[in-house]
Amino acid sequence: MMLGLLLARAGVDVTVMEKHADFLRDFRGDTVHASTLRLLDELGLGEAFAALPHRMIDSITASIQGTDVHVDLGGLPGAHKHIALVPQWDFLELLATAAESEPSFHLLRSTEVLAPIRSSGRITGVRYRGDDGVEREMRAVLTVACDGRSSTLRAAAGLSTRNFGAPMDVWWFRLPRHAGDPHGLNGVFASGHGCALIDRGDYFQIAYLIRKGTDAAVRAEGIDALRDKVAELAPWLAGREGLESFDEVKLLDVQLNRLRRWYADGLLLIGDAAHAMSPIGGVGINLAVADAVAAGRILAAPLRRGAVARRHLATVQVRRWLPAAIVQRVQRTVQDRAIAVAIGTDAGLREAPRAVRLANRFPALRAIAAYGVAIGPLPEHAPAYARR
Repeated sequence: MMLGLLLARAGVDVTVMEKHADFLRDFRGDTVHASTLRLLDELGLGEAFAALPHRMIDSITASIQGTDVHVDLGGLPGAHKHIALVPQWDFLELLATAAESEPSFHLLRSTEVLAPIRSSGRITGVRYRGDDGVEREMRAVLTVACDGRSSTLRAAAGLSTRNFGAPMDVWWFRLPRHAGDPHGLNGVFASGHGCALIDRGDYFQIAYLIRKGTDAAVRAEGIDALRDKVAELAPWLAGREGLESFDEVKLLDVQLNRLRRWYADGLLLIGDAAHAMSPIGGVGINLAVADAVAAGRILAAPLRRGAVARRHLATVQVRRWLPAAIVQRVQRTVQDRAIAVAIGTDAGLREAPRAVRLANRFPALRAIAAYGVAIGPLPEHAPAYARR
């Protein structure tokens, strides 16, 4: 949606296909970081974003194996010294509304991309099923796959990923938040399990970590066992209403991978389709948005000329490969040295990871962590043609 907005502002004829009739999905990533908030200001959308229902988070607190670490976002450079938690469907509708004010932008809802179209070894568009159930074809100078970690177009193009693995999966669910409860982003990891609690105002969005591949076995223990485990990690949540059955618990199959090549003739992949991120740090949305901004800046002129070469697509990958690789390296380190220890079977016998203990001793390390999460490596700015 961001790329569609940018290209439309460049005068490129662009169509976004959305499989569903709306953007309503539960437990999508909702963390909009400082780098993205600054980008919205540059696009002239800051006031519209501020009018959306959202929650500002200015601190992150975690307890790992009994050792607390607190990261304050107040020292971030720029106007946004916080992370915004906003329902993703509202954010997407904001972008869609802004894009639809451009005459060259088209949004097709209830439209499922089925496969790429090929001609002379090049991808020249897609075959899709529209909201009337009829299959059609749309030709395009460039097709961009923004269809996530289970990308249909990536699979059809035969592009190979480098998989890094993950020690955990995540259960998402909600519990009511009461006055006096902790605010901000909080995490507790100990005694063989862990959870992150995201303050959404009147409720907590909870990410409960389980060991990879144990979903069925842990569900078999029953919902009461889950409630007890949550209360063990966060005693103040004991006895909260809600969480009556596993129907309220959604599984996230955590993946961490990256394409070796993000493009083919006529096709570019960005976001999770190019590099599936772990939920650690909530950075996935913001990296995907940055991919879109870089792609918009690099590709606008070639698209206006109607001639996009492989070198243009390679330039997008060159620009965005390093930030994705750096963030994934950090996520892998956190997974292996902190989360795997915290949710391991003998986790209760171990002390907090050395990095956590060092962070408590040296404030500069916490400041680096704040910058890395909220802004990240190589943040992107809106191209001049798209600014309002």
